[in-house]
Amino acid sequence: MTEQASAQNLESLSAELLEKARGVRSGRAAKGVFTGTYLRQALLTLRAGAELAEHDSPPEATLQVVTGQVRMVTADETWELSAGELIAIPPQKHSVEALTDAAFLLTIRTEVDKG
Repeated sequence: MTEQASAQNLESLSAELLEKARGVRSGRAAKGVFTGTYLRQALLTLRAGAELAEHDSPPEATLQVVTGQVRMVTADETWELSAGELIAIPPQKHSVEALTDAAFLLTIRTEVDKG
């Protein structure tokens, strides 16, 4: 089921979540902002130096930096991304580290039934 359409201010939500991230040991906070039939979006925040340790990649996903700077690392490549930049997440294990306090929008295509 798709959520009712409503506008969200990602800058304001980023500031709110970063405040939470600064106050917790993990240095991160997140909130789902959209769930549809085939698409999920979440806003993730990391305080400077915090990291999402290496993890598997979803089938298709993008990362768009809303504020700050992050580094995404795979076994083969490294990308440093700043506010406004968007990247397709490669289909391999990767990690994400905040170079500064940062917020990013993660968009994931959910599984589509082939039946």
